[in-house]
Amino acid sequence: MRRTIGVQQVEDIALGAAVLGTGGGGDPYIGRLMATQAIQDCGPVELVTVDEMADDDWSVCIAMMGAPTVMVEKIPGGKEAEHAFRAVESYLGRPIRFLYSIEAGGINSTIPITLAAQLRMPLLDLDGMGRAFPEVQMVTHSLFGITATPFTMADEKGNSAVLSTIDNRWMETFARSIAVNMGATAHIAAYAASGKQQKEAAVLGTISLAETIGREIRAARSAHVDVVERICAVTNGFIVFHGKIVDVQRRTVAGFARGEALLEGIGEDTGQKMTIQFQNENLIAQRDGEVVVSVPDLITMVEDETGEPVTTEGLRYGYRVKVLGIPCHPHWRIPKGLEVVGPRYFGYNIDYVPVEQRVKSLSRSK
Repeated sequence: MRRTIGVQQVEDIALGAAVLGTGGGGDPYIGRLMATQAIQDCGPVELVTVDEMADDDWSVCIAMMGAPTVMVEKIPGGKEAEHAFRAVESYLGRPIRFLYSIEAGGINSTIPITLAAQLRMPLLDLDGMGRAFPEVQMVTHSLFGITATPFTMADEKGNSAVLSTIDNRWMETFARSIAVNMGATAHIAAYAASGKQQKEAAVLGTISLAETIGREIRAARSAHVDVVERICAVTNGFIVFHGKIVDVQRRTVAGFARGEALLEGIGEDTGQKMTIQFQNENLIAQRDGEVVVSVPDLITMVEDETGEPVTTEGLRYGYRVKVLGIPCHPHWRIPKGLEVVGPRYFGYNIDYVPVEQRVKSLSRSK
């Protein structure tokens, strides 16, 4: 199935992707502006499902890599994505017919739209995470043996690099150091995949889901109904805490935004506290010391009245938010997926428990 993405759809996608981005993926406002300008200049983008791909058609993802805190101040020059794309196509020696998003989150859901408009190429309705994760190898494609090589990088100065590594974990190691030297952010192109591979490995329908979430938020605001409840209905999510941000510790380390947010409960959660630890994305949410949501499930903070998603670089003292726990894609819940993105990978000595089970357990204990 094919349809077009115009300016309104970009606004909805950017908003919905910020919900799915679990606090990461880069500033959605910047990404929305870039995609909107590209569509106004070059025309709407064709969004297609994976069924439109022949088994031997090739696609590549386009994204930004680095610390979201830096992306707020270091605005892209405009040509980096195309430079990275052309380098992959040259390396492969075959035409790439489709673009796709590596993750559902912030700027990385709209960067591919920008390039698709500029190059007049179709965009696939899928991604490699169903959310956002901080490291290169953390994509469902890795679980199915798809390599990130060739991995190309470009910065706003005109520098570029092409990397080939023995596995995707090593790609993260080398690419991260180059991104730091490029000013802590860079545009990348990677994970070239055939139609046959995408049908098996990708998280399908992500762009449409992001658009639906954004549209529901917009409609709920207009109708003056509970926006957060609408978000939960669309995502099968749960409200796990209602509170005010009272402290944020944030630092940029080795190309990541790392830190912790402390919330004091309000409403039904008065008298309780929640801590949320993040590495670009929110990773662990603990209420009074007890884990209520952990990776790979999604932890999203939204402003309690408007439902506006709060990114990790946007955390501020005094924000009143609701914390949502949203089930991740099934690919991440298998043992191989948990090895790549489970709590223990990030250094947390806990077993992964699906958010829906944790919520039921907490409800029984009250």
